[in-house]
Formats: sequence, C-alpha cells, structure tokens
Amino acid sequence: MALKTSYVVQTFELKRKRLVPGDRQLVDTDHGARKRAEAVSGRKPGAAALKIVADNETGELESIEILGKFGEVPDDFEDSLAA
Repeated sequence: MALKTSYVVQTFELKRKRLVPGDRQLVDTDHGARKRAEAVSGRKPGAAALKIVADNETGELESIEILGKFGEVPDDFEDSLAA
C-alpha cells in the first residue's frame, strides 16, 4: 500500500442563497493550502484547506483533515467529508 498525501483548497460559492462547493485547487504544501484558502476567501464567500491521504494504487481514502476554514463554510461541511 503506497499512501499519497495531497493538499487541496475547496472554495464555496453562493447559489440561491446557499453555500455550495465551487472549484478545487491542488496545492503543494499544507502551509500553501492554508495561505491560498485564506487569499481565496477574500474573493469568494469562503474556502477550506484540506489534507487528503489516499492509497495511491486503489484510490481509497485513508483520511481527510481540515487544515483551516476561512470566510463562510457550510455548517455540515465537516460531516460531509466523513460520508
């Protein structure tokens, strides 16, 4: 099993007065993900920096960790990651 760690910035947009997921951006480091999410939250309603660990061979997720939330993020965002 070869595990790979990825850092992602998930943006959020307002659609019909509800926060919905927008674009995702792959980033090289955890610090970079936090900084990018914070910067993006100045232009979008909100963003979250995520650390994702997955099996490189099967694609099976091992863990997802929220590194930081900036601006408006849906209340159920953390729960939706566990599903």
